[in-house]
Amino acid sequence: MSRLIVVYHSTYGHTKLQAEAVYQGASGVDGIKAEIMTASEAIENIDILDNADAIIFGTATYMGNIASDMKKFMEASVKKWFAGAWKNKIAGGFSNSSSFSGDKLNTLQGIVVFAMQHGMIWVGTGMFPSQNNMDAMNSIEGPGPETHNRVGSFIGPMSASFQVDPPGAPSKGDIETAELYGKRVAEITLQFVKGRE
Repeated sequence: MSRLIVVYHSTYGHTKLQAEAVYQGASGVDGIKAEIMTASEAIENIDILDNADAIIFGTATYMGNIASDMKKFMEASVKKWFAGAWKNKIAGGFSNSSSFSGDKLNTLQGIVVFAMQHGMIWVGTGMFPSQNNMDAMNSIEGPGPETHNRVGSFIGPMSASFQVDPPGAPSKGDIETAELYGKRVAEITLQFVKGRE
């Protein structure tokens, strides 16, 4: 079995729902043992991550950047960086904010740089904008809340919660996007592990 771990930080519960969807998508792939933990739990159990074949990082975007609790986890990983413990593991990431943009791209780019510092191999969404409703791209209103990848992110899933409390947000489409992403990362992990063997 290949091991995939989702590490996330969520203050209000929106990113937690997104993380759980990523986890569900990964766990549904035969040959994958998926696990999920908060950034705080990951700091306390950081050695567990050494045995993962893939790690997917998720955080809310605050003030256009990575949430401080996720940054604490990243900084706690410096011993792993020195040892090259996460080199050649599959990596991915996702983020939520209270608007369509919220500068989530900046957050995900920060996670990509973090993964690259560790020598990891990044997996994007592999999904067109409005993947399950391409016609929505032909209207001024654009993709609605049931649309997959409605924000049009290729680097990793982005969800928008606005001022709606969970479980009302993130939207159905954003949650399904996260689940499909977890599945994609899991499948690519299996391909990579098989090739390495």
